[in-house]
Amino acid sequence: MKTGVSLPDNIFNAAERHAKRMGVPRSRLYAIAISEYLKNQQGCGIKEALDRVYGSQPSKVDPILNAMQNASIRQEDW
Repeated sequence: MKTGVSLPDNIFNAAERHAKRMGVPRSRLYAIAISEYLKNQQGCGIKEALDRVYGSQPSKVDPILNAMQNASIRQEDW
């Protein structure tokens, strides 16, 4: 697909030089860069979504459950 984008001159010029060094067309460099960016962004927002879900619930451990968990751990000498 063809598309048009506006870039600051310094980014365009750096990309132009890099594409020549790589021996690839500028459009291929942009496709690689966007693909890498999108791959790196996968998973972003998961923490925020979990914070929203769990932020509305109390986070205290039930005292009975806490006592049972502590009782199940064997005491060791350090």
